[in-house]
Parts: sequence; C-alpha cells; structure tokens
Amino acid sequence: MHAGASAGTRLPTYYVPHGGGPWPFMEWPPVLKAGNDALEAFLRRVLADAGTRPKAMLVVSAHWEAPQPTVMENAEHTLLYDYTNFPAHTYALQYPAPGAPAVAARVRELLSAAGIAAAGESARGLDHGTFIPFMLIAPAADIPIVQLSLIEGYDPAAHLAVGRALAPLRDEGVLIVGSGMSYHNMDGFFKGRDPAGAAEFDAWLVDAVEAEPSTRNALLAHWERAPGARQAHPEEDHLIPLMVVAGAAPEGRGHTIFRDRVLGAPVSGFRFD
Repeated sequence: MHAGASAGTRLPTYYVPHGGGPWPFMEWPPVLKAGNDALEAFLRRVLADAGTRPKAMLVVSAHWEAPQPTVMENAEHTLLYDYTNFPAHTYALQYPAPGAPAVAARVRELLSAAGIAAAGESARGLDHGTFIPFMLIAPAADIPIVQLSLIEGYDPAAHLAVGRALAPLRDEGVLIVGSGMSYHNMDGFFKGRDPAGAAEFDAWLVDAVEAEPSTRNALLAHWERAPGARQAHPEEDHLIPLMVVAGAAPEGRGHTIFRDRVLGAPVSGFRFD
C-alpha cells in the first residue's frame, strides 16, 4: 500500500452526490447526459482536491442506517447491489477495495470516548452509495474503505455529534466522506429544470454550509425549517451524511465545490476544511 497522509496533515471532509443507481456505467439520453458528465468529472477530482493521499477512507452512505452507529470491521468487502431494474451488467460491477479493521476499531474507540454507543458489522457489503461513487473517486480500489451507518431516526444533531467525535481521524490520514444527494425527491427528478422547492432549498443549503462553522451547524441541525426542505427531502436519508462530515470539521469552513443539475434537479457537493 502506498504511503498515506503524513503526520501533521489534516484532511478535509467531503459531502458528495452519488447520483442514481449505477449511473456512471450506463448510457443516458442526451438531455440527462450533461449533468451526469459534470458529476462524474467532479467525483474523479475529489482525491486531487484533498491534496494528500489518505491511508483509508471512512464513508457514511445514505443507504445504510442502524439503531446505533455501526462500522464495517471486515478486512475484505463484498458488494451490495441495492438497486433494481438496471441493466444486467451493472450487477456484475466489481470494486475490490480492502477494508481497514484497525480504522474501524479506532472509529468505535472515538465514538465510545464521546459517550456514543456504537456497533461493529462484518457481513454486510458496501452499498451503491459507496462503491459506485468510489469507482470514480478511487478507481484503482487500492485505498482501504470503511463504511459507517447512519442512525435510525436521522436526528441531525446526533449525526453532527458523531462527526465531532470522529474529527481526530482527519489528523490520522483518514478521509471522511458523506455520500448522498443534496436533492432527493424521486417524484421531482426528470420533471424539468425546476422541481418544486429544489432551487430554494439548494440556495439555502449553499448559504448554510458556507456560513461560519457554529452558525452552519446550528442551521444544519434545523434544516427542516429551510424553504423547500421537505419538497427536496421527503425523507432525509440522503441529506444526513452531510451532518457527519460537517460535524467532523467543527472549526473548518465549508465550501461549495460542485453545483449543477443532475436528472433535472439542482444538486451540490461540499468540502469542509
């Protein structure tokens, strides 16, 4: 394995849109291709944007929730093809990145030190909220990945607290990535350029992320008060990974590093320093 982040190097954290299903590995009609191409190009730049190769990556995916934070402890991963009605070849995709049991143990140690009960998991595969974007982010599959669940109920304050507890990982060579979608209303996708509430919520979210950190986290903790909030997120599973990565940068400013239309809706991605 290549050398990871050196001592004294603090890695940023990221919230990335992971798109729909196995989207990078399919043909799309021209009307949708532009947004998908822009998202693909963005994901391929994430490691270069980080500036330092991490020793491992901790991923919080929208597609896994558990009663308490649960971390994958296995040394090798299977894949969970948790999408339906896609072309047959997308169920044969492979992403053989190793696990990192020592990092998983460190995650549990940090959460325990913060008074947050956590669990381990060694049977579940990486879901498509992890392996699909990381086939673009780290296509060589040579950086270990650990996946961490969301907490059932999606309490934003609880997820901000999880992020705060895990902040030391950033100084230990671990890149923390939240994988979701800043807009996720399945009825709104494909309905033109302005699904109800989408533009309003996207503008609020960008302003909230770019606010001073304590203000930012207070706004994110009450995201449901934002204009268009429940139109953009009838269920917030795809938004909550943002809370973890924002919480892991308690003094770092947020930056909008992707903003485009994906499947017709405005979608944004963020970095926290």
